[in-house]
Amino acid sequence: MTDKFRTYIICGTPRSGSTLVCEMLAASGVAGRPNSYFRPQDIAWWAEQWGVPTVVGIETPEFDRAYLSAMRREAKAGTGVVGLRIMYSSLVEARKRLNRASGGDRSVVEALEAAFGDILYVHLSRGDKLGQAVSLARAEQTGLWHLRADGSVLEGGDQPAEAHYDGARIATILEELERDDAAWDDYFRVHALKPLRLTYEGVTAGPQRALAQILAALGLDPAIAETQPVPTAKMADGISAAWVARFRSERGLR
Repeated sequence: MTDKFRTYIICGTPRSGSTLVCEMLAASGVAGRPNSYFRPQDIAWWAEQWGVPTVVGIETPEFDRAYLSAMRREAKAGTGVVGLRIMYSSLVEARKRLNRASGGDRSVVEALEAAFGDILYVHLSRGDKLGQAVSLARAEQTGLWHLRADGSVLEGGDQPAEAHYDGARIATILEELERDDAAWDDYFRVHALKPLRLTYEGVTAGPQRALAQILAALGLDPAIAETQPVPTAKMADGISAAWVARFRSERGLR
């Protein structure tokens, strides 16, 4: 591995292929264990899993310092690389906790670099934003987020709730996804960052190829990717296609 990158961040929006990428990176055994450690809703859960004391509360400098220390350890997973995943909406949480832990007032880019060193940014974007919005809308309703390659549940309930078409919700999600994807582009431009850019479409068409690109960018052996199985199953089906078609029809889209 090169001396440049000891940390990478998978940057994306929900349903952009980040779970597939993170699972393959973790399974490679050389690139840490990336996950959404700064997602506000999950902070207390991760703290419990890692044995981080919460007696002082989770909104204190003491907690943030202990949490950050545990995050570095767990995100490395015994390798020399820290793996993180951050959705754009979680950058505010990341900046808050990193600054509170250090007593600083840095921008989120500066705070991340101060905590983790030079960072390889990997930007995941999905060209089919409407399909992405439909996927997210269905996951929200059913509570089923990801399936393993064998069809068993990776993330979500074993008894998914019934989903129903909601054009208004899909429209709202679509707007949010487009806004956040554009915000990532602004983030990279404003801070003069050059991310490794991957697409959902490319990742799902060639998962091993995408993994090899990330490993190579980290200075790791890309050949490791050749033997990695695909850990997740695509969830789009006829219902997704019908919702997309209905949404397009209702709004006069081609």
